Amino acid sequence: QVQLVESGGGLVQAGGSVRLSCAASGRTFGVFAMAWFRQAPGKEREFVATINWSGGSTYYADSVKGRFTMSRDNAKNTVYLQMNSLKPEDTAVYYCAADRIPYGGGWTDQNESKYWGQGTQVTVSS
Repeated sequence: QVQLVESGGGLVQAGGSVRLSCAASGRTFGVFAMAWFRQAPGKEREFVATINWSGGSTYYADSVKGRFTMSRDNAKNTVYLQMNSLKPEDTAVYYCAADRIPYGGGWTDQNESKYWGQGTQVTVSS
């Protein structure tokens, strides 16, 4: 069974930075694409960033492009989301997700069937 555990969330002031981590276990990590999504109160879950299986390709939502960076360390079975220049509208629960099919290029649709973590709260104060 695949398990994803997010960490690193918390309270940060606008303009600050936070790095989220997602540790994966339960299967070979380095052949699956990963993604980050977020859900703000009263809103649907939305795509944030995705990375392909090798880490050589990333794609970001327009709202975070240039501020957030997704990376992976296959030796540590972990993906990261470095979030800089945070804004109050970035406040949300951030979820890590893993693809079910190996050697994928990543995805943006939160309705696709994937493995999901439990989420970590990020709150940005103004």
